[in-house]
Order: sequence, then C-alpha cells, then structure tokens
Amino acid sequence: MQSLAIILLCILSAVVYGILHDQVTARVCVEYFTIGHPPIFNTTNPTLLGLGWGVVATWWVGLLLGAPLAMAARAGSRPKRDVFSLVRPIAILLTTCAVSAVAAGLVGGILAGQRMVVLVEPLASGVPREKQLAFLADLWAHSASYLMGFLGGVVVIVRVWRSRGHRQAEQPS
Repeated sequence: MQSLAIILLCILSAVVYGILHDQVTARVCVEYFTIGHPPIFNTTNPTLLGLGWGVVATWWVGLLLGAPLAMAARAGSRPKRDVFSLVRPIAILLTTCAVSAVAAGLVGGILAGQRMVVLVEPLASGVPREKQLAFLADLWAHSASYLMGFLGGVVVIVRVWRSRGHRQAEQPS
C-alpha cells in the first residue's frame, strides 16, 4: 500500500503543480494553449484551460516519477521509506521546478524581446505578432518545468535509494 501511496502522491503533486503553473501561464499567453496545443478543450477561458491542461499535461509526469520513486523507496530488503518521508523531497523538487520556470520564462521573454529567439513556423503565422513574446516566455517556462522535473526527479530517486543504504549502515549489527 505504501508503494501505491507514493505513486498517488507523485501524481497528485504533479497535477497540483501543473494546474498552478498553467493558471499563471494561461494568463501570460492564452494563445500558448489555444494555438500551441491541440484543441482538446473548446474554450479560451484561461482558468478552464489551466485546469484542463494542468491535469492532462502532468498526471503522466507524476506517474513517471512515482513508479521508480516507489521502487527506490520500498524495493528490496533495505530499510524502507514511507510516503510521508517523501513529501519534503517532492515539495523541494516542485519548488525548484517553479523557480526554474519563472527564471526561464523571464529569460525567454527577454531574449524574445531582443529578437534573439523567435517563434518559427507554423506557429509564427498562427500566433499574433503582439503575442509572440509572451508565447515564447510561456514556452520557455514550460520547457524548464519539464526539464527540471525530469532531472530533479532522477536526483530525488537516486537520493531516496541511497538514503536507504545509509539507514541500513547506521543500524546496529
């Protein structure tokens, strides 16, 4: 049951992060969702788009983190980690993703404003010129979240696995 709880914690955490992230980015540039994504949701409402895409685009990320994290925390004969011991590492991971997304969004926006990065076809023709800077800022923010989520997720998994070895070494023989 602990393994399933870890997987569910990761999915829920990813979805909550995704919804919050998309609530912000949908307000920065709604076209990122209405033009830059398949038309799954028939709306231009940023709140609804943020809710919908926040779930669709992140539940699987939580699963991809949760399954190996559950194995790293529970598999084998080494001392086991429970779901509650993983709340803090996951919160740190998501905070790191959020900070990285803000920084990358700002950098992407600045570079777009300087015309050092530009939107390419077919999006360049579809996104109104006055929205392209904001679109690129969103793109950079989302890319940073996925990249940091993946890299940070690997770090969390490895650290959890290694922490179990340290706990075993500290136990009396």
